[in-house]
Amino acid sequence: MARWWLGGTAVVVVAGLIAWFGLRTGDKPEPAAGGFPNVVVPAPVSAVAGSGSGFLIDAKTTISSDVPDLGSYLASQLQPLAGVTPAMGASGSIQLRIGGAPANVGESGYQLVADSKGVIIRAATPAGLFAGIQTLLQLVPVRGTHAVPSGTIIDYPRYAYRGAMLDVARHFFTVDQVKKYIDEIAMYKLNYLHLHLTDDQGWRIVIKKWPNLTTHGGSTQVDGTPAGFYTQADYSAIVAYAASRFITVIPEIDMPGHTNAALASYPELNCNGTAPALYTGITVGFSSLCVHKELTYKFVDDVISEIAALTPGPYIHIGGDESQATLPADYATFVERAQKIVLAHGKIPYGWHDLSNAKLDPATVAEFWGTSPNQTMIGKAVAAGTKVVLAPANVAYLDMKYDDSTVLGQTWAGEIELNTAYGWDPASFIPGADPANVLGVEACLWTETIRTSADIEQMVFPRLPAIAELGWSPASTHNVKAFDQRVAAQSQRWKLLDINYYRSPQVSWPDWS
Repeated sequence: MARWWLGGTAVVVVAGLIAWFGLRTGDKPEPAAGGFPNVVVPAPVSAVAGSGSGFLIDAKTTISSDVPDLGSYLASQLQPLAGVTPAMGASGSIQLRIGGAPANVGESGYQLVADSKGVIIRAATPAGLFAGIQTLLQLVPVRGTHAVPSGTIIDYPRYAYRGAMLDVARHFFTVDQVKKYIDEIAMYKLNYLHLHLTDDQGWRIVIKKWPNLTTHGGSTQVDGTPAGFYTQADYSAIVAYAASRFITVIPEIDMPGHTNAALASYPELNCNGTAPALYTGITVGFSSLCVHKELTYKFVDDVISEIAALTPGPYIHIGGDESQATLPADYATFVERAQKIVLAHGKIPYGWHDLSNAKLDPATVAEFWGTSPNQTMIGKAVAAGTKVVLAPANVAYLDMKYDDSTVLGQTWAGEIELNTAYGWDPASFIPGADPANVLGVEACLWTETIRTSADIEQMVFPRLPAIAELGWSPASTHNVKAFDQRVAAQSQRWKLLDINYYRSPQVSWPDWS
């Protein structure tokens, strides 16, 4: 046996999963009777093994829940894992309870207690119960006896913000494809979905006051193939579905650069009054709204007004990156006015770290996407109190290739193998920054080369769980060897759910055939 330290609490586990999950390969010993298997991603704060054989999930299992929708959700998720759909009851053998958890779990954490009689998940909020459900689902062995091990887990997130960004502008993804992605990121306790809705290649959300943005600007995508866009009802459906998984949608309207789709749709947004052709390449930095026209700010206000009305979450992302076609002084003018427009519509301005080249409102959040914090003014901005979300391109951009044999992806930020994505600490990434100013982390997927849901999955699994663990788990659990073992255990569930993934050579993947 080995001892792993989770948040300062010793947890008896073993190095392997052979007996627990029916593994066929590897040289790992079986787990001790009653011990928690080393399988949960993100790693919990505290997990203490109990005595006894654990709780068997079978046809007699019932669920009672203080939040009925969560009980139904858990039952639906157990069916493919354990082959049963538990019925709802007043006193189920699996209980989901609001209240009674330790105070330190906060608003997002939970306590899970399992023994031979059943499982109780307690939390202060439905979001905490949902997080506990994700842990329970990972503890259910897919093969053999479906017994949840006996013990107690206390768990809560390190950072309040744990996000995933999906670019639907370079290549368009349907409502159903986005919902599928929401389900996948929810498995790893992410709580924000950042949708990159507009770029040079396409405008993907209907703006009623400017309809040509989608009818013309949303008609194509990278490579010139036909594309699509979301009606406002489509977007609201995505927002509602994400909310059912306790995920907040952040819409991004990128500006003043990355705006060729808008400029092609409305010639009056161009300084010369002439609309450029639609763009289907992947070069960046050539487009800009006309900063000196007052019409530009009416356009921005109209867009933000409609987006804000559809978005219950607190943030509107205004992009702001790679505006090489905008003079520095014009860029600063635009960013300062755009922030005020967002604030006037009751939302928090949010943008790429390039915004720090302008005067930032105290409320504005910056998202760092560079490869070194020394490259930009972001360090000074964070030191001055600006809140930051970390998405460093050389570790958190999931569109980068794994290695030189990877078919999909790009390499401009470097190759990112699994352990590279896992091998950094958000708290110390920006030298000298107050850790309290780091809101969290985000895994970004740009889609220049990504066309299908299988492509998405190939690039995000297993790297997205690595970023999710950096955002959720305490720094004391950060151990690459233990993580690789835990992510290997995830692969059986991925196979069961038909989730495509990259078999990193850094991991000893089990043979699930």
